[in-house]
Order: sequence, then structure tokens, then C-alpha cells
Amino acid sequence: MLLTDLLHPEILRSLAGAGHGARVLLADGHYPASTAVGERARTVHLNLAPGLLDVTTVLQVLLRAVPVESAQVMVPPEDEPEPPAVTEYRSLLAPAPVQPLGRFEFYDTARSPDLALAIVTADIRTYANLLLTIGVRAEGTLRTR
Repeated sequence: MLLTDLLHPEILRSLAGAGHGARVLLADGHYPASTAVGERARTVHLNLAPGLLDVTTVLQVLLRAVPVESAQVMVPPEDEPEPPAVTEYRSLLAPAPVQPLGRFEFYDTARSPDLALAIVTADIRTYANLLLTIGVRAEGTLRTR
């Protein structure tokens, strides 16, 4: 048994192989995961039923497993307010910078070759997509027995 909150074998495998600068996509249930994901990325489907598992829940577990250097969020056109999911991500990820991207710019970024992992959730909120860039482990954070 592992001494971590993260137990999903495919997610662990992908994160273990990803290094500094690799990206992880946390996709909502509306995301076109069959066409807007980098070709080298492993895709893990956690979308059992609508709303059953959301991006925020996955993010909270990942934040205990990997350092996050920065993030990018999908946002609606400029004349629309920031979605509640984006506001929530900014709070959870602080002080890491969170860059807004329009829908098609977000898709293009998610198709990049540095995307290591795409996790598809059943989040039914609109604009709940999030791209994380993995950072480096801070000195002094390794626990030895």
C-alpha cells in the first residue's frame, strides 16, 4: 500500500514519468478529449457519471502529489464574467500564476507535445478545464526514514 492520497495506477505512472515543464490537463465533462489532447499524452477517464467527480477534487489530490509551477485556464469571451471554477482554481493554486486562455488557444496548448497526462472528469461546470505545468520539488521536502 502506498503512503499517499493518490492511488490511481495510470495517473501515478504518468506523473512518475513526467518531469519539470511537463503538463497535465484536467478536463471537464464537456472537453473534446478525443481531438484536443497531445498525441503523446496518456488519457485517463474518470468520468463515470455526470458530476460524480469534478476537476477541483482531482486538483486537490494532485496538489499533494506534484509541485505546480503554473497553470492555464480556459475562459469565455472577454465580455463574459470569469467562471466560478476559474476563481476556485486561482485560490487553490496561489501563489502559482494562472494564465487565462480562450477556448481555441487552450485546445491548441493542450495538443502540445509536452502534455504528459490528460484526466477526463465528469465535471459539468462550463469552462472548468485546467492545464497544470509541473514544477520542481523544493529542497528539504524529501522525507527519509
